[in-house]
Amino acid sequence: MRRIHRENHLIQRIGWLRAAVLGANDGIISTASLILGMASAAASSSSVLLAGVAGLVAGATSMAAGEYVSVSSQADTEQADLAREKRELRDDPASEREELAQIYIARGVESGLARQVAEQLMAKDALAVHAREELGISEITTARPVQAALASAATFSVGAAAPLLLVLVSPAEWLVPVVSSGSLVFLAMLGILGARTGGAGIVRPTLRVTFWGAFAMALTAGIGTLFGTAV
Repeated sequence: MRRIHRENHLIQRIGWLRAAVLGANDGIISTASLILGMASAAASSSSVLLAGVAGLVAGATSMAAGEYVSVSSQADTEQADLAREKRELRDDPASEREELAQIYIARGVESGLARQVAEQLMAKDALAVHAREELGISEITTARPVQAALASAATFSVGAAAPLLLVLVSPAEWLVPVVSSGSLVFLAMLGILGARTGGAGIVRPTLRVTFWGAFAMALTAGIGTLFGTAV
């Protein structure tokens, strides 16, 4: 008896991977930038640490709320499209069957076979096949607000904890170079991890995340130095 080989495709990770990478990246960059801005303004180590902790809590909460609201809006749109498609299937199934057949014809299937395939698939689960072929909605890509919110909040917290740990272990006079260089290392590691998990090359994602992280930290440190000198 021939065994059916079930493949695990990388795109199945896209929902949680996007939110996780975004959360960790934002956690490292925003918290490190906040710490560097405070340190460049000549704030005390305790004030820098307090600002970093506050940034972690506020950022994780904001990321969770933002992801939940954003992905919920996507889910609402998907549900509205599915409801409309369900009405159309109920009111005019023949037109919907022909519409599905035309999709397969446009992909290169012979017209008679395309109509047979459309008829058979609609007999099994008409709404599911129209959601997949007409609307592009599938089990893999469907919006999951709670999953996205939890992934973003958790990974933001992990990312934000990294520069905070550097504050705890570095001497006050070395705080700025240690946090900036260490955070760039963490960002590079995140770029490599995200690329590996998603099955992509590691060079471009790593360069991309470290460049923008360095830019954000340099800008914030510059502003801190400017205002610290002015005060």
